[in-house]
Amino acid sequence: MSNTFELSGIKNPFGAAIYHEETVSSTFDAARALAENNESHGTVISADFQQSGRGRLKRTWTAEPGQNLLFTILLRYADFTFIPKALTLRTGLAVSLAIEEQFPTLTGQVMIKWPNDIMIDDRKVTGILVETDGNTAYIGVGVNIAQTEFPEEHRSKAGSIIQFLPELRGDVRFKLLEKILFHLHAEIETPSDDWQERLLQRLYKKNETVRFLEGTEPGRLITGTLSGIGENGELLIIPEGEKQERAFITGELRVYL
Repeated sequence: MSNTFELSGIKNPFGAAIYHEETVSSTFDAARALAENNESHGTVISADFQQSGRGRLKRTWTAEPGQNLLFTILLRYADFTFIPKALTLRTGLAVSLAIEEQFPTLTGQVMIKWPNDIMIDDRKVTGILVETDGNTAYIGVGVNIAQTEFPEEHRSKAGSIIQFLPELRGDVRFKLLEKILFHLHAEIETPSDDWQERLLQRLYKKNETVRFLEGTEPGRLITGTLSGIGENGELLIIPEGEKQERAFITGELRVYL
């Protein structure tokens, strides 16, 4: 990472460095390299462009250079049992709160789609990917901010902040990054007991009929009412024809036909 430089003027409540590169294979790869170099808990690496950005289920993450916020934060723990539960969803809560703080006109419109997406008006504007390696957790976040074109297969699904705020001007990526870090620090370093309640207030498709693919493909397709989130981040659904909700740890909401 010979072109890495430290971003100045951005506060990190974790007390660690925030690095930036123009181009990386992925911010995940860069974060792992930083971890091997003994960088501390809360170190962040952001980039203008990822050559091999990826999302959940080995999907690719495509972004126009310099138009979006792309970063990974590495978190170190004394033991893997100290890694916060429901870390992906709690990160989603932090990101959604930061988006609304940065763009107040979007307040009330930013929703969390289980397990790792942020939605505005049924369009995905943010993807979150969490991986662990022993006692280290890596949280990768991609927020579409100023991107206006998407690959054909994503045009009906993906969205960008600028599509909802066409008056958006200037590069606000790093202002948003700072806000995300402060909200994330609050959610996982000084956690409150009401995270589930606050998340439920913005849970995408809550109390609606949904189609859910259990496990990994070719998993069983379940239709039912999305009723909530369990204490460990599991998705709660009341299947059609049943009265009791069931908890699902893995799977995917099928919200696009």
